[in-house]
Amino acid sequence: MSTLTQNVSSEEQHLLAQLNRERMPTHIAIIMDGNGRWAKERGLSVHHGHQAGREAVKRTLEACLQLEIPYLTVYAFSTENWRRPASEVNFLMKLLEQAIEEELDELKQNGVRVRVIGRLNDQLPASLVQKVHRVIEETQHNRRLTFTVALNYGGRAEIIDAARKLAAEAAAGRLDPRSITEENFHEFLYTNGTPDPDLVIRTGGEMRLSNFLLWQLAYAEFISTPIYWPDFDKKELLRAILEYQRRERRFGGRNGSY
Repeated sequence: MSTLTQNVSSEEQHLLAQLNRERMPTHIAIIMDGNGRWAKERGLSVHHGHQAGREAVKRTLEACLQLEIPYLTVYAFSTENWRRPASEVNFLMKLLEQAIEEELDELKQNGVRVRVIGRLNDQLPASLVQKVHRVIEETQHNRRLTFTVALNYGGRAEIIDAARKLAAEAAAGRLDPRSITEENFHEFLYTNGTPDPDLVIRTGGEMRLSNFLLWQLAYAEFISTPIYWPDFDKKELLRAILEYQRRERRFGGRNGSY
């Protein structure tokens, strides 16, 4: 990977110079939206939009490595996305398989640990599930960056699954319901072991969470950009981080001015 200031545009250098290195987000989550609209505006099929979106994932992952951001989570496929046309869903499944096959070696070389969260054994093709388990296993000891992919994921489904596990533990006598706290509830979520996101970015101009990380995003800073996901790049990421750094995070408290 290149250093932060090599082979970059003057605009990017200007954005980098504004960063406060003491206030970088630890964990960035991204709702990748706008592939279809990007393709439609160019007279292309939605498949082209998803292909271009894959390249945006690579750019963003590389930017996070360069910026030394230790956690990145992306919303790849939701539990609601099964409602899309079968041809589009099948293409996405194959695209995910292809991405794992083609990017695995580079992920390992760059110290990226891959996690995949969601209902992996529900509806997903067996061949994709097999490749998912392979990339998880082969990158599990990497520590430079944890890259979490939300696949067949729904925030409400995650909370329901956690509640079921808690209920089973209580029914078996291994857990006193009165002892349940936010901290031990988090241990039953898909994201156990990963800190909650500091910053969530949604591309495509929409202003909703769309059932993404509903528990974990309780105090994340939300930024929406009109940029469609296939056009998202390091400069857009830097702009989002700079906006994040301009905000005062109070976590339900209040500052000293009022």
